[in-house]
Order: sequence, then structure tokens, then C-alpha cells
Amino acid sequence: MHYIIKVWRQKDAKDKGSFATYTVKHITPGSSFLEMLDILNDQLVREGDPMGPIAFDHDCREGICGACSLYINGRAHGPDTEVTTCQLYMRNFKEGSTITVEPWRSRGFPVIKDLVVDRHAFDKILQAGGFVSINTGGAPDAQLFPVHKAEAEECLDASSCIGCGACVASCKNGSAMLFVAARVSALAKLPQGKVERVARAKAMVAKMDELGFGSCTNTGTCQADCPKHISITHISRLNREFLLANLKG
Repeated sequence: MHYIIKVWRQKDAKDKGSFATYTVKHITPGSSFLEMLDILNDQLVREGDPMGPIAFDHDCREGICGACSLYINGRAHGPDTEVTTCQLYMRNFKEGSTITVEPWRSRGFPVIKDLVVDRHAFDKILQAGGFVSINTGGAPDAQLFPVHKAEAEECLDASSCIGCGACVASCKNGSAMLFVAARVSALAKLPQGKVERVARAKAMVAKMDELGFGSCTNTGTCQADCPKHISITHISRLNREFLLANLKG
């Protein structure tokens, strides 16, 4: 199989950047999208392309780390659902079709080079409040801190967030609300997380706003493009936690 790859090339953060078009051949349907990029990069090196190989992030290639964040044909992580880019396979694309590949587009995620963006903004949001500081000691017996099954499942759903940034990339406002909401929900219902619940939402939302992420208008694209399909109902909890924090000063 062969494809025409229209990819964003940008030599550094100060460069204006532009699209470059390449043809890649001999791709098997079972190749992952990142494997296709590996083959294309090998081709660019062998041909002595003046721009060199395409820079893109990756790590585990198992849908765990979220580093493989690419905007493919107008959708975060590509046309498949509930997968990261590394779990996307070339059989999802028609033979000979043009595939447009871009980095995340957000003020909060400035481009470093080609398809690589700086996602340290998420780390800064977590540092603002996405943690517990109490001494939890060793692993306690499960019955010491009973958590209702429905609440436990809701927390687990929220904690499945891998922080890839697809929610930001897919949102027309570049909002990070789903990411922040998932982190708040993962702690808000647990006994260890309730100690700092008042300050947590307030601090994380303030940091999110400071870093230039947009506001939420509930279009639902974040949930649709989230590789872990985290529900936007968590945003409702974030709003309640934020309101509580402001009422308590």
C-alpha cells in the first residue's frame, strides 16, 4: 500500500512552519501509524531530505503513555475511536489517500519541532493541586476506608486519563477542562483526596487559565476524541468543586 503524507514541518519554536508532502510506499495494512512514520523517516534519511526526518513523540507504543499525540485528518489520534495514535493502523486509510498530519494546536501546547509540542502545561496544572499531601502510610486493609462501588468505578474511570491532550486539541476553545476534571474526580471521591478538595479545584482551574487554555462550552468533542472515552460528566463535578471552593473562600 502507498499513501501521500501531508505533514507539518517546523524546524523550531520560532519558525513559522509549513506543510510538506511525501509519498510513502510498501506499507502493510497491519502497520501502525507510527511504524508508517518510521518507514517514511528512513526514506527521508536515505534520500538526504534537507529537512531531515520528521520529529514526533512516542514512548510505550501501547496506548499507555499518551505521548504519541498527533492530529490526523482533522481529528485527534486519527479516525479510529478510543485509541491513541500508536494503536491506529494503516488499514483505516484508503490505498493512495492523502493523510494530513499536524501537531496539537493550542496556545497551551507550543510547537517545539515538527509534530512535537511542549505539554509541560499539564504538569504545571497537576503541581497546582492534582495530588494528596497527607501521609497515607502503608497499604491499609480494604475495609478500613469503604468506598461505594459506583463512586469507586467513577474514580477509576477518571483516573484512566493518560494526559495526552486530545481533549485540548479537539476543543474549538482549546479547553483543558476534561483533563482537569478527570484529575479532580479521581481524588474527590476518595477519603485521601477529600482533605484538600476545597483548595484543589480552585488552584488547578486558576493554573489552567493562567497557562492560556480556553473555556468549556460543552460541545462534547473532548469526550468523543478521548482515547479512554472519559465522560464529560466529570466536568460537572469540577464545576461543583470549584463553586464549593469559592463559597468557602
